[in-house]
Amino acid sequence: MTTDFRTDFVRGNPNLKQRPALVLNADYRPLSYYPLSVWAWQDAVKAAWLDRVQIVAEYDDYVHSVSTKIKIPSVVVLRDYVKPQRKVAFTRFNLFLRDEFSCQYCGTAGDLTFDHVVPRARGGRTSWENVVAACSKCNLRKGSRSLRQSGMSLRKPPRQPGAEELRNVGRKFPPNHLHESWMDFLYWDAELEA
Repeated sequence: MTTDFRTDFVRGNPNLKQRPALVLNADYRPLSYYPLSVWAWQDAVKAAWLDRVQIVAEYDDYVHSVSTKIKIPSVVVLRDYVKPQRKVAFTRFNLFLRDEFSCQYCGTAGDLTFDHVVPRARGGRTSWENVVAACSKCNLRKGSRSLRQSGMSLRKPPRQPGAEELRNVGRKFPPNHLHESWMDFLYWDAELEA
């Protein structure tokens, strides 16, 4: 059985496989696309009970307590708007997402590591502008040499992405589970085909 590196990169909570709820901001947009903002059904029910969210879609299944029967929420909207972060944290995950989970030298996906374009041994810093996703083969081939010395070139120059840019890149990688009740909320601002 083969697995997809992009979807396995984010470790999922086992509870999310059982009726997760898509979480939307107060403007009806997902808090994040990749990883997709979802809660376990238990968290969604609790948030609804505490009046922190509005339920806009439900599964056909119910949960029961001694005195209450509740339909499991499928899509919830936060009552209070959460302002999206403007600055993107420099993390391995965000770096791979910026580079669309592909080697910036050969374009292959999977078995990724990161490479300093200007090697640290030569004064290169660990920053958005100097680190790229690279497969192990290309990283080993380049070693501690410059691009010119190694005879390699980058597919695109590394730079710090904006938060909105990273969210848009994340939309290219849908998760394994997309319930039909989520579709209107995930792609509502996508361009329609003529």
